[in-house]
Amino acid sequence: MADPHELTALEQWQALQSREISPSELTEHYLGRIDKFNPALGAFVTVTADAARARARFVEERMPRTAPLWGLPFADKDLYLRAGVHAGFGSRLFDGYVPDQSDDLVQALDDAGGVSLGKTNTPEFGLASYTESLAAPPARTPWNLALGAGGSSGGAAVAVAARLLPFAPGSDGGGSIRIPAAACGLVGLKPSRGRVPAASGIDKLGGLPVGGPLARTVADAALLLDAMIAPRDGHPDHHYALRAPGDETPLLAAAVRGEGRFQLGVMTTSAWDNDYSIAIAPEAQAALDLAVAGFAALHHGLEETALKPDASYVPAFRTIWQAGAAGIPAETEAEIALLEPLTQWLLARGRALGARDLAEALAALTAFERSFIHQLSKFDAVLTPAMALTPRPVGWYDADDAEANFAQQVQYTPFTSMINVSGLPAIVLPVHQTDDGLPMGVQLIGRPGGEATLLALGAQLERRIRWQDRVPPEPA
Repeated sequence: MADPHELTALEQWQALQSREISPSELTEHYLGRIDKFNPALGAFVTVTADAARARARFVEERMPRTAPLWGLPFADKDLYLRAGVHAGFGSRLFDGYVPDQSDDLVQALDDAGGVSLGKTNTPEFGLASYTESLAAPPARTPWNLALGAGGSSGGAAVAVAARLLPFAPGSDGGGSIRIPAAACGLVGLKPSRGRVPAASGIDKLGGLPVGGPLARTVADAALLLDAMIAPRDGHPDHHYALRAPGDETPLLAAAVRGEGRFQLGVMTTSAWDNDYSIAIAPEAQAALDLAVAGFAALHHGLEETALKPDASYVPAFRTIWQAGAAGIPAETEAEIALLEPLTQWLLARGRALGARDLAEALAALTAFERSFIHQLSKFDAVLTPAMALTPRPVGWYDADDAEANFAQQVQYTPFTSMINVSGLPAIVLPVHQTDDGLPMGVQLIGRPGGEATLLALGAQLERRIRWQDRVPPEPA
């Protein structure tokens, strides 16, 4: 058998099932890689080696092999609580905090038979689209260590791209799975609002953040997503009456088969265009052109489309972003001083908002959701660039001027947040590699509940392009 990290997650699962390798052996293999390569990459902020070894033995001895992730390693994003493990939220404010209860998504992945190896790096409270906090070293894309991994699931993406994990869960409130997937050359899937019961977005302000997978292949992403949706016995444990439309059959089949012909829109406009200067870099356009050519060769219908201007989107989204920071538990001057400048700005702006401001912003985003879904309804999926620019250098974002920082984030990631507002599924596919060896991706936006279509399309393009064969250099 090849070295385990050279196999896809699905192949590793098959090796576990056939007893070619045990959960303990697989765990030990990845712990060795983390110990060797993480210092240069900044993927992990906490490694729980002893707990992982004990967990692997428990899975071997006590859990049925039918568990959907039986024996497969993963790691928790450091925005999620795991009982007994330090939870830092990317912030100096939570230095030393150890919770005594686990979050729903953490418990779901345990129920699915996974083995957590630790906590992955994230920006402060997941608020930024880059992973460069003052609480930990920056997360760097393994394709070029001078460049950042994106955020907020930056550490998770680095760990998967550098083969420190077979796949990893992330969360996405404005692009936080898809941005680092693009920067690290991965498949990143943001599910529909309500799709993943343990991280549905239904209980969050504006319904923006949801949990989803980061993986090297489309099938690996589907394997993890299925386990997140239904960790026990194939039946989702929905917490709320509201849920994503569509059936709840396993999505791995759609990713493996990769069947169907679809009508695709091609779009380069975004909800930010009226208020910010958005320029699509040649590398981003090249990725889009490559995907268009690939889908055309696969005989899908393709038609250019564009969003109608909406002057309410930008102020409404900014209001919700700021309001989301208002509840950060920093009350005294000393506590606020521990926060980073961007977070302090968001906290102050959020706490200055009135009830009317919040109500009007929520109403505007609900109206945008309805309009956005209607505008794209003629298509089975809509293709956009993943990012407008190449991966950004570490230290590129303004650390002092919050408005300038926000503009930089928008200019890099104009195509992501509108998908969270609309509650739609979207997948990033790493179709292109630049002359400098950097990954560049495209995004496919699906219909409500349309994850199976996105996975089928992704699988077809993956078979054609073979991005899974690209391997970043190992850090010296």
